[in-house]
Amino acid sequence: MIRPAPLTLECQDLRLEPLAESHTGPLEAAAADGELWTIRVTSVPAPGETAAYVTAALEGQRQGHMLPFAVVDPASGAVLGTTRYHDIVPAIDRLEIGYTWYARRAQRTHVNTTAKLMLMRHAFEDLGAKVVGWRTDNFNLASQRAIERLGAKRDGVIRHHALRRDATVRDTVMYSVTAGEWPEVRAHLAHLLARGAKPLTTH
Repeated sequence: MIRPAPLTLECQDLRLEPLAESHTGPLEAAAADGELWTIRVTSVPAPGETAAYVTAALEGQRQGHMLPFAVVDPASGAVLGTTRYHDIVPAIDRLEIGYTWYARRAQRTHVNTTAKLMLMRHAFEDLGAKVVGWRTDNFNLASQRAIERLGAKRDGVIRHHALRRDATVRDTVMYSVTAGEWPEVRAHLAHLLARGAKPLTTH
């Protein structure tokens, strides 16, 4: 059975470190870059809500169904956003990747592809996951395109599935990559990165 535990995943261009309460301020600053909480189909915390957001993520970790990370630029030490494993089901070696968001300056750069490559590699090659999943709002077309760009397969749509921040109810689009598909997906992601993703901008 998979047993995800806090650890740091790092490469030359990106670091994923265990989320901690000390990341609260830097995450609030990252969310302010683009005022990400104003996007209706995401769950980015609004100003003043980041501490509760981090606390909930850490509680999910304590209960064993989440493993949250802060996404960090190793060159500057700046926190760019966050991501996590969630809906971890050890009995069937399944987990999902989600709650992912980045400061505007990190969007459309190498950051998302690199982070997903590290997370999937750890899930499949270290933990022994049989499947890695994603879920997103049916109206979050940017998220759907990003997931599909990774090579994930669309499994289907769960109708009337979850509340949005504005109290409307969303349909949820489900995606996954299986262990058998991982070698091809890994090669695909390496190819995307080798083609030269846009670098981070600096302030």
